[in-house]
Amino acid sequence: MITFVLARADNGVIGMDGRLPWHLPADLRRFKALTMGQAMVMGRKTFESFPSPLPGRRHVVLTRDPMWRAEGAEAAHTPDAALALARGGDPDARVAVIGGAEIFALLLDRADRVELTEVHTEPAGDAIVPAFTGWREMARESHAAEGERPAYDFVTLAR
Repeated sequence: MITFVLARADNGVIGMDGRLPWHLPADLRRFKALTMGQAMVMGRKTFESFPSPLPGRRHVVLTRDPMWRAEGAEAAHTPDAALALARGGDPDARVAVIGGAEIFALLLDRADRVELTEVHTEPAGDAIVPAFTGWREMARESHAAEGERPAYDFVTLAR
């Protein structure tokens, strides 16, 4: 199973200058719970946005640069190679795809599920993911705005 795990603003923004344009501790906890123990497929910029590799997860980095290497990362150079590496020989292994926008676009046709945090704001951003049309909503949990933090919904989508 290939699951996209991401937070997306109402205007499609997922990032600005390699960072999330909001701070939602509940979303970070959910991300950790959804990815713990799994291989995560991501682009180089997403990997480099972390202060260090995230514990308890494998980091498979899809990059065009054949010379790219980083501590705690496993490099792949094609979508097929990234998924094969993430699955480790088990075709039924669960894989979390965590971004960025180019990686989501490359793997969209292979995804089975989307674990989405809909962030109800419209920030400026340089990484944008279009709405997920044609997916079935399986679950939704709404959360009200708190202080400076915008309202958000945890949404599960399936093909």
